[in-house]
Amino acid sequence: MSCCPSSSCAGLVYCTQPGLRLSAPAWPPTVEDLGSGWRTPWRPWRSGITHPTVNSASVPPLDPSLSPAGTDLRSHSSMAQRADLLELDCQLTRDGVVVVSHDENLSRQSGLNRDVSDLDFEELPLYKEELEVYFSPGHFAHGSDRHIVRLEDVFQRFPQTPMSVEIKGENDELIHKVANLVRRFGRSKITIWASEKNSVMKKCKAANPDMPVSFTISRTFWMLLLYYLGLLPFVSIPERFFLCFLPTIINRTYFPFSCAWLNRLSAVVSKWAIMRKSLIQHLEERGVQVVFWSLNEESDFDVAFNLGATGVMTDYPTALRRYLDNHQPTAFTS
Repeated sequence: MSCCPSSSCAGLVYCTQPGLRLSAPAWPPTVEDLGSGWRTPWRPWRSGITHPTVNSASVPPLDPSLSPAGTDLRSHSSMAQRADLLELDCQLTRDGVVVVSHDENLSRQSGLNRDVSDLDFEELPLYKEELEVYFSPGHFAHGSDRHIVRLEDVFQRFPQTPMSVEIKGENDELIHKVANLVRRFGRSKITIWASEKNSVMKKCKAANPDMPVSFTISRTFWMLLLYYLGLLPFVSIPERFFLCFLPTIINRTYFPFSCAWLNRLSAVVSKWAIMRKSLIQHLEERGVQVVFWSLNEESDFDVAFNLGATGVMTDYPTALRRYLDNHQPTAFTS
């Protein structure tokens, strides 16, 4: 579970939860920028300066007002931190309602070992009163409104807020319902398709080709291969977002594999492959916004922004807000 704020100095900053992630820019894109393919209207700041760091024990808990389900749409703490982009993971209920939920199976989030697709919307359980923060093991979030929210409700509550919608499975009905909702609310230019799989992304683009897209896993490998072969400058990049884990969090707050040695190996390889300033700069100069997830320590904020990232995702909106307020762009070299 995660969530994060905006930045007065750092471009896009995401906030994530089991279903909701928020992001905010230091210098917000104009309507023209959003409508022309999400090209970055600023140059991200570069810096060799080392900033104070904090460890996980000193990071404050999630804001008390934050709902673990991300459903308190009236006073979401990330929006209070001036976050202005939501990243949503979507599932489809048995009766065809598109809901915001990271997991298909509800056991981790609610304690009920049932899939979202096995239940009607009215049968969906509440999120747990105490939900462990996914990228901060041992830390827990609490909230008053624990209902799973409909995608339609989010669109209605934030009609002008850019959003990223991740399709979590190969579900044609879900894809078409999301595409139709986006059209119905007139937000194709400010809603992003996201998926890990190429096959799913192909269907997403066919369902609504007006929506900008993010990199899939296989497209990321292809992009990295072209970069190291020196061919990336000569190849078109249709994606407008590169949403990626920060390699330095592997084996510390992110454990992608059950095997310890695989985690160590993936940390070394991904750090070598991805953490390149020249790569990040090239992508952003090509109009691709680079966002690292999910960072909960000030030292990680430093690493991401010093690499030149457009923004970050975090579980701690107020902590990131404070960091951004204390690191104005004038304090960095470009």
